[in-house]
Amino acid sequence: MTVSETQHGGMRWCAVLLCAAGAVLIAPLAGGRALPFLLLVAIVAGSLAMIGYGVYLHRPAHRLPWYLLAASVPLFAAGTAIRALGMHSSWHPIDDLCTLAAYLCLGLAAVGWLQPRRLRHGRDLWLDSTLIGLSALLASWTFLISPIVRHGTGFVDTALIASYPVIHALLATVLAHSLATVVRSETSLRLLQAALITVLIGGLVESLTAAGTIAVDAELVLVPQQWAYLLAGLAAVQPTMGALREAEEVGPHRSRQRAGMIAVALVAASLVSVVGADLGVVDRAVICSLLTLLLVGVLVRSERAIARSTRSERRAQYQADHDLLTGLFNRAALLRAPLRYHARWAGKPLCLLFIDLDGFKMVNDSYGHAVGDELIANAAARIRRITTSADLTARYGGDEFVVLAPRTRSEAAVLAEHILGAFLRPFELSCGEIPITASIGVACLTTDPTETTIYDLIRTADAAMYHAKEYRLGLSFHDELRKPTLHRLSSATPLVQRVAR
Repeated sequence: MTVSETQHGGMRWCAVLLCAAGAVLIAPLAGGRALPFLLLVAIVAGSLAMIGYGVYLHRPAHRLPWYLLAASVPLFAAGTAIRALGMHSSWHPIDDLCTLAAYLCLGLAAVGWLQPRRLRHGRDLWLDSTLIGLSALLASWTFLISPIVRHGTGFVDTALIASYPVIHALLATVLAHSLATVVRSETSLRLLQAALITVLIGGLVESLTAAGTIAVDAELVLVPQQWAYLLAGLAAVQPTMGALREAEEVGPHRSRQRAGMIAVALVAASLVSVVGADLGVVDRAVICSLLTLLLVGVLVRSERAIARSTRSERRAQYQADHDLLTGLFNRAALLRAPLRYHARWAGKPLCLLFIDLDGFKMVNDSYGHAVGDELIANAAARIRRITTSADLTARYGGDEFVVLAPRTRSEAAVLAEHILGAFLRPFELSCGEIPITASIGVACLTTDPTETTIYDLIRTADAAMYHAKEYRLGLSFHDELRKPTLHRLSSATPLVQRVAR
């Protein structure tokens, strides 16, 4: 099918929808019951035809939700028509059973469309949706269920009528969750949401009528249901209906919107105690329980939000301080170490070990960067196993590592010998066994370290490492750092600048 044919087909469906919508609005004004009933039959048939045509044309991978939606349409129509056309007394309780079965099919279809979505923080989304559903249930009890129970004539009839507001609250929970997870490009699901909203509006009108709050003509009760059938049919012929159950990543991108909805729900819940001041003991107990659940849910949501924010801050701080390949501290964290560990290192000697892998460039050039990264990660793991929690181990860049340890000169020598010993065994990499040794330069100081002196330690230890590498010593110490010596070193021994590999 070409784009032009698709556009013409869409225009035809829109024209049919507009004509049907106009008929839905005009029919109740024409008077009589025959015309609204015939229009209801026509719209139901049209909606079923559009759902069948959409399933045949777009061939969704999972058709069960659409079959459930198709089953709910005639069931809704049957239950509503029996009540609206004055056949409630002779057909009761078939009308209520049809409507309850329709709600069940509609709810299962909605859950089926939402099920495959991979949601980050999916529990938080369901918690927000549940809070909105609780607030809807609280309002339903105050303004719908309680009046229905008080004015009910029989237990079965009262229970059936009172069950509708509860079902509407559950559907409102599913609807709120769907609104928080649907992206703008999913036009078909947007239309289904609109259809569900009209179903809830029609159910609210019927519940208010049953509670004696309002009086609505029977023909007008059919209007929201007919609009729902039209929207459901239009959703079925949308091209996006074929991808509704495809798994996709949907993030909590409407967190503020959900928080605003919950705030409105809490404000509405706070007004219940004022509006329902003349409620009985049972009503007050139910309202108190629902309010308690709502407030507990808000507290749980706040706690989860704080915990998630704390985890995000820790993760961001970890990523800012650590090298992603090795898990060691990075160069920036190394230079900030004197400020972070000032209290721990105050008054203690401090030694810096500058470690460089011998022959790494040859391995990297021969086997590729992937094997080079694997070698760096394995070397970092061996160094980390030798050092202790009191030592700060960092990847300085490329194949260079730094260990900043609060140790004396002799203790640093022992640590360096252990690290060199860890490189005696070849590395088992994906390309085979690779023998790699290391060269270590050590510089020590006794004064309190600062960011400047740490950088100076790195320079002097780097020079000592180059001396050890040039003469194949494995380990070389630099004289204890003093500023005059540093200036002489800077003028006599230039530091070789290297780009991290």
